[in-house]
Amino acid sequence: MKLFDVYPLMPVNIVKAENCKLWDENGAEYLDFYGGHAVISVGHTHPHYVAKIKNQLDQIGFYSNSVINKLQEELAEKLGKISGYEDYSLFLCNSGAEANENALKVASFTSRKKKFITFRNSFHGRTSAVVAATDDPSIVAPVNETENFIFCEWNNVEEFEKLFFENIQKLAGVIIEGIQGIGGIQIPSQELMNKIERLCNENSVFFISDEIQSGYARSGKFFAHQYFDVKPDIITTAKGMANGFPIGGVLISPKIQAKHKMLGTTFGGNHLACAAAIAVLEIIENENLIRESLEKGKYLIQKLKEIPQIKAIRGKGLLIGIDFEIPAAQVSKKLREEFKIFVGSASDPLTMRLLPPLTISYPEMDYFISSLKSVLNSI
Repeated sequence: MKLFDVYPLMPVNIVKAENCKLWDENGAEYLDFYGGHAVISVGHTHPHYVAKIKNQLDQIGFYSNSVINKLQEELAEKLGKISGYEDYSLFLCNSGAEANENALKVASFTSRKKKFITFRNSFHGRTSAVVAATDDPSIVAPVNETENFIFCEWNNVEEFEKLFFENIQKLAGVIIEGIQGIGGIQIPSQELMNKIERLCNENSVFFISDEIQSGYARSGKFFAHQYFDVKPDIITTAKGMANGFPIGGVLISPKIQAKHKMLGTTFGGNHLACAAAIAVLEIIENENLIRESLEKGKYLIQKLKEIPQIKAIRGKGLLIGIDFEIPAAQVSKKLREEFKIFVGSASDPLTMRLLPPLTISYPEMDYFISSLKSVLNSI
């Protein structure tokens, strides 16, 4: 049997990693400035993270959610405290798409309505409902097609308010990324976020913040929406949550009442996943990675501003998008082949995403900047 051909692959086989460094099968060393789609939050093979998982595996790796799992309770308590959402409840699952699916389901179950407002250039996942909420028709199969998702232009407050009241009778919720990721690191306006919060609160519509990519200290806040001083009813998280171990989470407002059979999962919140996620929160707290992300992001953006070939820079913390006047893939290829640096792409072919581990060092950032300058000067 061979693998189903899903992804265009780079011709590199990574076999080892440590903090922000990667090594291929031939021993070549790479700098990870992408974190595997913003998944690697606390650095590859962090000693505390590795020890926590190894120790847990020696005890128990998995058992059913039909019994008590104290690790789930510990994770919920720690996440509530560090994020500022101690009064919310946590549902654990396995991925970002699954977290968003369950967020939509909670909103629809509770409101007994089925329509949602989403935004242009959004990405919420590839599965059942969330792929229909994603602004990419090429990944929507006929079985996923639905009229339940209404697309609003990004940061168009007037259009948002119009669509909101046109659909109010059937509107269950509004879903928006804290900062758009694949869309090119697009930051919502304060006016839009205020409008979403106010209209949702006044009309019993659920405000869902998708923090799959922008959460877990990535933006310099624990959640990116916290830059706007708004409080969503439902928050989803996944990528940076367990540093590569599959997990997802849905933070749910106390005004939403849990009911048995509303949600469920076989693997979600298993012992190993919880151990990994607890380790990540402990590292974020012990190493002050929220502040580190903020300060390092400011430094990196300031250095990027000194490069004349960069057309635009957007970002918060270590969640950064840069635009070129040439295809970003051309720049990325040369960075990888000539300077052994991994970076990310976006839906716009002119945009490059920078999502290094939050533990990236200042010399490593300087190496990236000097390498990028060399590449751009050579093209």
